[in-house]
Amino acid sequence: MKPFFQVQTVAQVHARLRAVSPLPNEQVDLLEAGGRTLAQDLIAPHDLPGFARACMDGYAVQAVDTFGVSESLPGYLTLVGEVAMGQAPAFGLGPGQCARIGTGGMLPQGADAVVMVEHTRALDQETVEVSRAAAPGNHLLGPRDDAQAGQVLLAAGQVLRPQDLGLLAALGQARVAVASRPRVGIISTGDEVLPVEACPGPGQVRDVNTYTLAQAVREAGGQPMVLGLVGDDEAALKATVADSLATNQVTLLSGGSSMGGRDLTAQVFLSQPGAELLVHGVAVAPGKPFIWVKAGQGHLLGLPGQVASCLVAFHLFAEPLLERLLGRAGEPFGRFGRQSARLSRNLPSAPGREEYVRVRLCAQNGTRLAEPLFGKATAWCACP
Repeated sequence: MKPFFQVQTVAQVHARLRAVSPLPNEQVDLLEAGGRTLAQDLIAPHDLPGFARACMDGYAVQAVDTFGVSESLPGYLTLVGEVAMGQAPAFGLGPGQCARIGTGGMLPQGADAVVMVEHTRALDQETVEVSRAAAPGNHLLGPRDDAQAGQVLLAAGQVLRPQDLGLLAALGQARVAVASRPRVGIISTGDEVLPVEACPGPGQVRDVNTYTLAQAVREAGGQPMVLGLVGDDEAALKATVADSLATNQVTLLSGGSSMGGRDLTAQVFLSQPGAELLVHGVAVAPGKPFIWVKAGQGHLLGLPGQVASCLVAFHLFAEPLLERLLGRAGEPFGRFGRQSARLSRNLPSAPGREEYVRVRLCAQNGTRLAEPLFGKATAWCACP
């Protein structure tokens, strides 16, 4: 047997991750695109909205005709028509004229502002009193205010939000190119691990990693494929990993706490056709027993069995891999954002490795503090 740890630094592992190519794109209906990753820059095919439209109910005017008016000194305009919704006006405005218009209506030729209806009063069928001045552009949306033809509106890698779908709809994009979701096989192993509905005996625990990893994969944009519990049996693990490789781009195998369990994971991975060992141990805590093997087009990742260490290793290594397959930057913990805080106490640190410590953020005398949450790496933690 080779020595278990041939550790690399976190930076070395991330350099390997940056070399991973995205999966092929796919076209999906706009209603199915929410939460998906945009595969190509969205470039406006035309100006939006493409015409000047009112943002308020009121009267379309030439702004110069309202200069200087007030409640004590109103102005008077001649009403020449009403703008029908969804139609181009068949008339234009000359000096001293106005037209009734609703929100969303197209401004007549010659109009350059809208006076809100609250600031007007119809004196008769042809005369409108205006009590507030309007500047050019008031209460209207210009032809290019939403988008200009050729403008990059959304960059590739953007996770599509509701407002992004609205923009795509406004541009007439009924289908959109998105990154294919990586399929991720999830395997938990260990003779001591039982299904969640079982009653553990001495030395036994329920399966936690299947459920935490499945949800973490969903939140990262992947499709979890749960392959179940497999004991510390090399032949059974080889068969399950082979099945996963046949249908999934990524396989996550967590656990294996028997003697030499981590080496068993490496043996199982390296037994697959075309297997190439990329990482076998990382100078990080928790998450040191991380294994990455590439087999053909598939990625086999061995994660620690301890539930807290498993999640840290997922966010540190597996999630960036999924992001790279989705065409994103692939920064560790990037989805959570970064915040600066002062440690509430000093922490010892072993030389030669990166350490990740769970903390609770709190404020004290106007200073943001990070309070370490101490506990074994085997302990799971549900904290605010």
